[in-house]
Amino acid sequence: MAAHSTQNAGEPTTELPDVVPFDLTYLTRLSWELGTRVVDDEEATLRNRWEHAGSPWTLSVFEVTSNTVILCLRTPVGRERFYGTTRSEVQTATARLDAAPYWTPAE
Repeated sequence: MAAHSTQNAGEPTTELPDVVPFDLTYLTRLSWELGTRVVDDEEATLRNRWEHAGSPWTLSVFEVTSNTVILCLRTPVGRERFYGTTRSEVQTATARLDAAPYWTPAE
């Protein structure tokens, strides 16, 4: 017998950690193995990277297709978490990183 679940429209099913100052509607958590393979592929392009001023968190945005990006969030202990989402949603959301006083572009 199949089980069905319902989700409220517009509510995220996967969430970013609280340190990230935005939520994304279309967000999928990827395994470390898959995320690493995707961002290491020669087709993936690093577009932006930010560092958190108060702790050693980093957030990188990789373009992997014309409509898809991968977020790589490195935790303070060095673990990488990968998330897939749409390019248009990230372009809007990352403006909040630029405006946040505790996130700075990485050099």
